[in-house]
Amino acid sequence: MNDISAIRRLLEVIVLISLFVTAYFAKDLLLPILLGFLVALTLSPLNRTLEKIGLPRPLGAVLLIGAVGTLIFVLVGLSAGTVASWADDIPSMGAEIREKLRSWVDTVQNVRSATEQVEKMATENGAAAEVVVKQPGLMSSAMNTGAKIGGTLAVMLVLALFLLASGDMFYLKLVQSFQTFTGKKRALMAVYDVERRVSRYLLTITLINGGLGVAIGLYLAALGMPAPYVWGLAAFLLNFLPYIGGFIGSVLVGAYAIVTFDTVSYAILAPIGYQILTGIEGQLVTPYLVGRRLELNTVAVFLTVVFWGWLWGMAGALVAVPFLVVFKVICDNVTALHIVANFLDKSGPDDARDETPKTTVPAASSDG
Repeated sequence: MNDISAIRRLLEVIVLISLFVTAYFAKDLLLPILLGFLVALTLSPLNRTLEKIGLPRPLGAVLLIGAVGTLIFVLVGLSAGTVASWADDIPSMGAEIREKLRSWVDTVQNVRSATEQVEKMATENGAAAEVVVKQPGLMSSAMNTGAKIGGTLAVMLVLALFLLASGDMFYLKLVQSFQTFTGKKRALMAVYDVERRVSRYLLTITLINGGLGVAIGLYLAALGMPAPYVWGLAAFLLNFLPYIGGFIGSVLVGAYAIVTFDTVSYAILAPIGYQILTGIEGQLVTPYLVGRRLELNTVAVFLTVVFWGWLWGMAGALVAVPFLVVFKVICDNVTALHIVANFLDKSGPDDARDETPKTTVPAASSDG
């Protein structure tokens, strides 16, 4: 029996590694599919509300996905030209930032000059050879990136449309895998609990991030920053990246503010305000609106962001926390995964005992 258990554990580890390897190489296929499920979960409460007031579910799905698609198209259309022009001006922006921060970067420049001298000496002595690889043009890279993002968004929205229009079909298919009536009933209750909690969380976080983006955009507009709506959109997206998203946004805003404004003392108001607004959101707004029930372990969140960032890049880092929330809620509702849910939970043992009991699904049903 011990040998069989050891072989079973080894096979489980191999399967887990195989799944991660598959996810790494199938990013372009899996990412839009997972995003489609997240969008469908987020919009499901709104679609149910539309159904209650007499609108057929398929029509409600078309209206919701159409609204989301239109919003994405408008935001991308407004931002694409500005971002492209900024990308062309990056070298001159860098030179201007160095000029305004000359006293701060002199030390870095000295270190860089010394490094270049060492590399030059090594090259002259034949210790190193430089190989120049021709890089694709900027226009070609931009077109390839735009086509990839457009394809991802299209698959995401179409899949979300089908999921919203299909209603409870997938839930019923899942419940059919259980053999007993008790198992079916508990599974159906758990599935609806997962949908309710996850959709409420995702919709709330999306609205909070949207409000943060609007607040940051208005603040930067009051300071006189060009294209504040672009920075608001960036803040909305970066806020899905916990802990470091606000820092990245502050650095980018601060760098552009130094280029835009005449004095560094005035430019520094932009990142300071950015940090204050993200701090209010993270410390007051989100804990109050989301509540303690879906708060996650800080270590687990950080490791999840790092892992998915390594696996899928920036796209993986941005969707890491929503995926973790979905996984945590599933673990809360599956008996065999309660130990994992306890690790992911931010609350301590005393807080966990105070929570209301959850409807759980057994790991497997062996009853006749």
